[in-house]
Amino acid sequence: MALRIITADERLAEARGVKAAILGKPGIGKTWLLNTTAAATTLFIDLEAGDLAVQGWPGASIRPRTWEECRDIALFLAGPNPALRDDQPYAAAQYDRVLRDYGDPRSMDHYQTLFIDSITVAGRLCFQWCRGQPEAFSERTGKPDIRGAYGLHGREMIAWLTHLQHARARNVVFVGILDERVDDFNKKLFSLQIDGSKTSLELPGIVDEVLTLAEIKDQSGAPYRALVCQTINPWGYPAKDRSGRLDLLEPPNLTGLFAKITGAPPPTASATPPPPAASTTDPATSPTA
Repeated sequence: MALRIITADERLAEARGVKAAILGKPGIGKTWLLNTTAAATTLFIDLEAGDLAVQGWPGASIRPRTWEECRDIALFLAGPNPALRDDQPYAAAQYDRVLRDYGDPRSMDHYQTLFIDSITVAGRLCFQWCRGQPEAFSERTGKPDIRGAYGLHGREMIAWLTHLQHARARNVVFVGILDERVDDFNKKLFSLQIDGSKTSLELPGIVDEVLTLAEIKDQSGAPYRALVCQTINPWGYPAKDRSGRLDLLEPPNLTGLFAKITGAPPPTASATPPPPAASTTDPATSPTA
């Protein structure tokens, strides 16, 4: 069999989605960003069952409640990995089982964006499942082994994220809670809120974009919300832009952001609702996540 060479023209012609992790503190408006996607082509994977911030959004959603459901949905949406054994979660044999349960995957072809809220809750569901697996118990004593549970959790989460990352034609947005702490030298440190450390350490290497939704102050001191997009930023927020097309700060509008990253024509003004103005005096009118 001849080696399959993908030419530059073929590579550039491939449909390719954006894989992004969007982090932010609770209440900053992460879930609200769903309003800035095209509802007809976006699937809301609502792990938190906390959709009050987007109750008027007209798109479709699903609400997986177990880790097994999360894995099956990832397999259904991204297809099988032919390199895996039949007993592994994302193998072709498991894909056949999922098709029997979920039906024809072509029914999902029109969903161009998967909005997953949140990776923090996915991590909790995963850890709960891991604590019940044989690896979470000592072979010698039979007692719970928390180190074994965390090791399995890290492998499961990375496999899930990597599998969704291979849904090449789709945009995949992972929303996560950003933890903030101060070290012994009074320096602010930020990290993804999730069980275990492996996922937060490896996530930036899996996705194309790491963006922090934050409250920024302009020159007059007035606050506004923006996506921090570049690794070197004055606030120390987690950020990465693999495309090289994003400015330090971008408006909190996912449709416009995807277009800028991929080089697609900019969306029309009516494609998405404008982001709300930041307010420190009327929290009832501010978006929540």
